[in-house]
Formats: sequence, C-alpha cells, structure tokens
Amino acid sequence: MDLPGLKTIRIAACDMNGQMRGKRLPASQAGKLESGGARMPVSALNVDLWGRDVEDSPLVFETGDADGVMLPTERGPVPMPWLKTASALVPMAMYWEDGSPFLGDPRHVLGEVLSRYTARGWTVVAATEMEFSLLDDSGARPAPPIDPLTGRELDQQSVLSIAELDAFDEFFSDLYDGAEAMGIPAQDAISEAGLGQFEINLLHQEAMRAADDAWLFKALVKGLARKHGFAATFMAKPYADEAGIGMHVHFSVEDQDGNNIFDDGSDKGSDLLMHAVAGCLAAMPASSLIFAPHGNSYDRLVPGAHAPVSAAWAYENRTAAIRIPGGSPKARRIEHRVAGGDINPYLMLAAVLGAAMAGIEDKMQPPAPSDGNIYEIEGLPQLAADWETAINWFDTDPLIARILPDLAIRNLVMTKRQELKGFAERPGESHWLSWLEAV
Repeated sequence: MDLPGLKTIRIAACDMNGQMRGKRLPASQAGKLESGGARMPVSALNVDLWGRDVEDSPLVFETGDADGVMLPTERGPVPMPWLKTASALVPMAMYWEDGSPFLGDPRHVLGEVLSRYTARGWTVVAATEMEFSLLDDSGARPAPPIDPLTGRELDQQSVLSIAELDAFDEFFSDLYDGAEAMGIPAQDAISEAGLGQFEINLLHQEAMRAADDAWLFKALVKGLARKHGFAATFMAKPYADEAGIGMHVHFSVEDQDGNNIFDDGSDKGSDLLMHAVAGCLAAMPASSLIFAPHGNSYDRLVPGAHAPVSAAWAYENRTAAIRIPGGSPKARRIEHRVAGGDINPYLMLAAVLGAAMAGIEDKMQPPAPSDGNIYEIEGLPQLAADWETAINWFDTDPLIARILPDLAIRNLVMTKRQELKGFAERPGESHWLSWLEAV
C-alpha cells in the first residue's frame, strides 16, 4: 500500500457502538498493513461509550487481553478532509491470530449474514437515508447552531427549506466535496423537521459498501462540522420537543442474472418479498437494541413522533415500520424505518438482512398489510419501550441467536449492561454529552 505525499495515516476498525478504534501511524508503515503488521487487542472493539473495558469480559483478563491482527478491508485508504494536515484513513477488520474473523467485529458480523445470501447466488443492494443535526454542544445540553447568515441561533423548524440549506452552504459544499473524495455517493440533501436537522441520501450500493459508506459518512459529517465551528450529531433525540433523528434503509436482492427477486411484475411483489417482510417483523421487537442502542434512543420511539413503535408493514405508508414503496415493480424493495441515526450501520444491516433471510428460509408469511394511521391500531407487536427491556429481549431471543453470531450477541449485551449501570451511577452527569460524543 503506497500513500505518497502523506506523513501520517490512521487505521481503524468499528467497535460495538460504531466508533472508530485504532492507531495513528507514520505513512511509511502503510506497506506493512496488508501483511498483518498492525495489531491491537481484540477487546478494543468491545469497550463501552466511555472507552472502558467491559467488566468480566472474557476478551480481557481471561485471555490475557490478547492481540488480534488488523487487516485492511477492500475499501482501501480514504482521505480525511476534516483534518488540517493531509492524511488518510485505512478501514481495517479484526482477525484472530489463526486468520479467522473475529466475530466481535461488527463488519465481520454483517459479512457472516451476507454470506447466506452469497450461498444462494444473491447480492443485497442497500441505500441509507442519513439524518443528523448541527448544533452547539458547548453547554450541558445541546443547543441549536448559529445561522451563519444572520448570526442568530436557529429558533424554528424549516422543513424542506432551501433557505436553511443555503445558510449552511459552505458546510454542505465541503461535505459534498469530502464525500466525493472518500468515494461516498452522497445524493440529495434536505432540511428536516427538527431544529438544525438535515438529511442526505446515499446512493444504493452492495450492502457491505453501503454500510462502509454510512460509517465513513458519520465521521465526515462530524469532522467537518467541527471544522466549521459547530458540532454534528446522529443522536436519536437531541431535543425533547423536536423530531428525532432516524436512519431508514432500503434494500432489495438481486439474483445471479441481476434480477430483483422481490419483483414478480405485480404491485404486491413476489412470495420472496412476503417472506422477507415476515422475517423482518418477527425479529423486530427483539432487535430493538440494535435499532435503538442507547438510553436516549427510546425518547424517539414514542407514538405519533414519526418513528415506528410497533412491528407492522404497509404499502406506501410512512407510519409503518416496514414500508413497501410504490413505483415500478422492477424497483420493488423494502424500506426498514425503525433505526435511529445513532445505530452501528454494520449491526443494523446485519439484523435487518439476517431477519429477512430467516423469513425466506422458513417461508414465513406476514399478516395483512396495515392501512391508515398505524399508531392508532391496537394489538400489534411492540418494540421495546426502554433500554433495559431491549437488552433483556435481545439477550434471550432465539431468533436473534439464529441471526447473529453468539460472540457478537454476548459482547453487545455485556457492553450495554455496563453502560446502563454507568448512567444509573452518574445521576449528576449529563447523559447528553456522552451520547452526543458517541454517536
């Protein structure tokens, strides 16, 4: 790996919370990366929000806190446009000493799920809608950012406002330039419902590439926001009285000939689509922890707040957790609308796609699609109402155990139990800043 003109590089893998964990190296060391010259304790991918080891984790003292081998992913090096000094980030994946994938690495977790599609000769294509908020985080609680044109704090919602987009034109221009440089296919941008809230859609890609894009895009947005004098967050609910931040994902599946297996030429969609929908619904309640991984996440999941709270599906209905968009049957796809912006994109896609595959394997059948305002329909299966419940459901659910590797389940549960305890022991500490920094 040759990176001329650079003095330093960063190498990083993704931890359970979606944060980058790795090292800064002289660029002269880049040539050693592909031969396994980079090592790091595997436990580093299983630390809590504060970067602490998880108590009683078998990855720490029980195994001597052993190193794993970090190898570059197929993504290759990408620039870091938010830094003053030119550098490159090399995304890495973690392996055991014997070369087998460390399944506490979220990227490998997604790879395990995608291998089940590959075994059938299928390819998953996915696209994400990336919502985030710009804000001032200099106080104990987040505040709206200063409008660069007026010099005043934003004080009202501006849904689909061109004026608000243009007020932050320098930031968005840098953001699009940075995305292009990093190979992230950023598409249309809109001003969303919350104060200082925006959304940028990323073009559909093969699923692993889409997860990489989402992970890198988060770093780009947060880094460039700091460069422009404010902060950015993907926190699910920055303001109690404003809209939450979601991350919807669209996906379809192509066979070896490039045909969409969800398309049968009808408006309804194929039997395989129905099976996939049913699988997503069956796993949804116990997957709450993946879609809402932090305590703050559950402030977003309330009825009538534009975020799903029940496992329901529908055609062209944005109050449903699973929406089947209209349009040409050739573009038939599933829109999964549950996840908050604070998720780990690798784990989120692994949970969604693993559930869809379980539905296909078992030929599950969904209930009839719902109509109207789904918040008003009684008797539907509910998502977890709080963080602790979500942890318990995820820990014990047999379908989750079938979808995700045991090591990943165990590591995530231990991490979240420690975080839950940590916040309970810090009643005087602002929860907001910990989540703002983490997501």
